[in-house]
Amino acid sequence: MNRDGLLIRKVHLATLDEAGGWGELRDAALLVQAGRIAWLGPEAQLPDGLPVTDEVDGQGGWLTPGLIDCHTHLVWAGSRSAEFEQRLQGASYEEIARAGGGIVSTVRATRAADEAALLAASRPRLEALKREGVTTLEIKSGYGLDTETELRLLRVARRLGEESGVRVRTSFLAAHALPPEFRGRADDYIDLVVDEMLPAACREGLADAVDAFCEGIGFSPAQTRRVFEAARARGLPVKLHADQRSDLGGAALAAEFGALSADHIEYSSEASIAAMARAGTTAVLLPGAFYCLRETTLPPVDALRRHGVPIALSTDCNPGTSPCTSLLLMLHMGCTLFRLTPAEALAGVTRHAARALGLQDECGRLRSGLAADLALWAVDHPRDLACRFGFNPCVASWAGGRRLTGPAT
Repeated sequence: MNRDGLLIRKVHLATLDEAGGWGELRDAALLVQAGRIAWLGPEAQLPDGLPVTDEVDGQGGWLTPGLIDCHTHLVWAGSRSAEFEQRLQGASYEEIARAGGGIVSTVRATRAADEAALLAASRPRLEALKREGVTTLEIKSGYGLDTETELRLLRVARRLGEESGVRVRTSFLAAHALPPEFRGRADDYIDLVVDEMLPAACREGLADAVDAFCEGIGFSPAQTRRVFEAARARGLPVKLHADQRSDLGGAALAAEFGALSADHIEYSSEASIAAMARAGTTAVLLPGAFYCLRETTLPPVDALRRHGVPIALSTDCNPGTSPCTSLLLMLHMGCTLFRLTPAEALAGVTRHAARALGLQDECGRLRSGLAADLALWAVDHPRDLACRFGFNPCVASWAGGRRLTGPAT
């Protein structure tokens, strides 16, 4: 149950409630009531008579917003480790995909898995993220590419959220790849996506947003536009896998539709970045895929900074190009590979990640009135979360004031 009077004392706060900084508040305390942050400030200024029913001694640790993994493909079946070997032997991602591997190979295994099998395979991935302080998670479909399996993936995503206590947002990603039965008929497949699959997902209330893969091995800008128009007609926000391997103007297209986010964007032009800034579209950088694919073209971080585009980070947890369940590792990679500052990296998995999911008024910062999504860390300073890797200093976490991880109080 939610803690109606949870008081966390003897902590330092990194509120992430200011642009470009940590929002540090040392020797502080935070009160939770009805799942919301009711008060935070210096412990010496704690008001008298607070309705405290439970108290946590933070032992001088740092309290941050709960982490947000805003781009994952968490639900799948099968393995693509053989493709990892193929890439090491010189095969490109495009060559593997065109030979029937890549996303389509995961589709074959996923179509053969029932809901129970998908739940069993996905739970450990979510639990690994949860242990690292993740309290909000986005999960995409996209490994079914037929109506029945796409809906199954979204149902599993919803159930994972219900079981785990983590807030789960779903993205309908049927326009992820062309299924084998539609080879050479991409427009016909998009007909199926917009006329049958998306309406079915909406009838069951399974989709919080609509995504697509706009790329040479994915779908063209014109085909992506059709998906976005169908989403807009149903009142759903959009996101986009944009400009990962080439510049097709995907980020600009996403901005045209007021997308929550444009993700990957290694090849996005300055004009597209400017369009994102005007639209309020968040950039989601995915260093795991960049690393795994041995990409050499860096995302345009300097342009994002110049234009004031919010920068989020995510695991891109998926079976082929980022089989990663450590958001903390993405903090380190965001700094080492993309030259983000540690403060930018932490904002990228809190404040800006919330914006990438349309949740900026709900979570991602420590502020009175927002959800009590919290993570407590045994570190000397929040920069340690990005500096170090291969460790997990998360002491405890809460989602909506409900304990997710850590010892019972």
